[in-house]
Amino acid sequence: MTRRGALALFGLPLAATVPWGAQAKPLRIVCLDDGLAETLLMLGITPVAVADREVWEKWVVEPPLPPQVADIGTILEPNLEFLQQLRPDIILSIPYLDGIKPLLERVAPVTTIGIYTPEGQPYQRAIEATRQLAALVGKESEGEALIAATEAHFSDVRQRLAPLSARPIYVVNFLDPRNVRVYGEKSLFQAVFDRIGVRNAWTGETNYWGFAAVGIDGLATSDDARLAYLEPLPEGAGGTLTDSPVWNAMPFVRNRSIMRLAPVLMFGTLPSASRFARLLAEALMAEPAGG
Repeated sequence: MTRRGALALFGLPLAATVPWGAQAKPLRIVCLDDGLAETLLMLGITPVAVADREVWEKWVVEPPLPPQVADIGTILEPNLEFLQQLRPDIILSIPYLDGIKPLLERVAPVTTIGIYTPEGQPYQRAIEATRQLAALVGKESEGEALIAATEAHFSDVRQRLAPLSARPIYVVNFLDPRNVRVYGEKSLFQAVFDRIGVRNAWTGETNYWGFAAVGIDGLATSDDARLAYLEPLPEGAGGTLTDSPVWNAMPFVRNRSIMRLAPVLMFGTLPSASRFARLLAEALMAEPAGG
């Protein structure tokens, strides 16, 4: 498989002396970020290992993670001995993990790709990351096809949702029965909202991951807002919510304007952005008229 410059793009060791086109085997990539891993899979490349497979099964869902992909442990404390046994050619990391980068570099060259940064713009950075990964694995045309397909999907969703997009939407996931993460500025979900013509009900500040942690009563800022919440719910949250006077006083509860969304990786890349747009469109179009 042609690698066309591969590691030279990132200034990694051996890139100048070993042409990737001459390599007999594909790159062995360990990926410590699920957003980067989902991009690799969409490019047709399967990493040899990821961190915390359980998180993938719970939050990423699609594309499905092939069974042969190894689990090297938690993202902040990967099993370095197992990692060494895997003999990766490269480890893909994110700025959040810079604290363990020196340990990782003892095993293999590390390439750090930041999607979520203080400057925001996760969607644009996801596009840049797609091109960077595509160049790394010699899949440039597949990378451009993924970008184009994502943009086309947003355009299609925008057209279909035009009659339903007047009312704003909160997007949250529950931390416990009383508190949520609500997504706004600097989030991947906000970038999707902007592209499909939907207004975000949350206009407050967020951290650089794109969310704010607030009590449920903090969502009472818009009388006509709808609520979309991401599964999975914390243990026991459903029953506790229905018994809560605060919850039952929320405008979206009184108006029955609540949508349940299947899990989406809120810190993902283009595949997660596309999945979110699709699931939100399905939920909005399934709402009763006037709901």
